[in-house]
Amino acid sequence: MSFPSYVVVVTSVADRETAERIAETLVTERLAACAQVLGPQASIYRWNDKVERATEWRLEIKTASTRLTALERRLLELHPYDVPECVALPIIHGSDAYLRWLAEESESA
Repeated sequence: MSFPSYVVVVTSVADRETAERIAETLVTERLAACAQVLGPQASIYRWNDKVERATEWRLEIKTASTRLTALERRLLELHPYDVPECVALPIIHGSDAYLRWLAEESESA
């Protein structure tokens, strides 16, 4: 069976409540079929010429690639960071039933 392409969008935020709010908004607005909130996690990164450490919550957001532009736009509106992570990773394989569900839930906008 042939399916459109799908992606997992990854981002991180400072607290669980923000992560869950973003996840619920994206799913409610049918920009994503689902989103997992994972954490807490340790993040180490360079910001303003200084190595920083933070505790963050990660979101893994599944959507059809046809929804990616709209999802990114909305994620950037909702995200509290100055430079939020918004990285899309391709889904190269999935079960027929799962990909069918993903298509129905994220492409029906």
